[in-house]
Amino acid sequence: MSRKSIQRDAILRVIKNTDSHPGADWVYAEVRKEIPNISLGTVYRNLRLLAQAGEIKELDIPGGANRFDGINTNHHHLVCEKCGRIFDLDKFADISIEAEIQKKTGFQIRRQYLKFVGLCTECQKHEE
Repeated sequence: MSRKSIQRDAILRVIKNTDSHPGADWVYAEVRKEIPNISLGTVYRNLRLLAQAGEIKELDIPGGANRFDGINTNHHHLVCEKCGRIFDLDKFADISIEAEIQKKTGFQIRRQYLKFVGLCTECQKHEE
């Protein structure tokens, strides 16, 4: 990644201090509280750089804008297809499959994450 910057540090701090898996617009609004003249383009560019450097995770959300996760270790997610909330699933994920895949294929896995899409408990209540 290129040299450090005040903007990138602020963006990283905002993402690391939330567990809500925010989108770029939310990050932009939060960082503007600290750096009022930051542009949305700067936020997008730095989010991309931070994700490429492995400092954050970029989550591809079907039918919606990508979201970002400050926890960059291997863990999985539950995504509600109705309200869009994202929940970490780190306690239940079996990552032993990674070693088995590497052994059988010779593929060197550097990162992995699994996404389960469905309805959260709150959205299920409203469907009844």
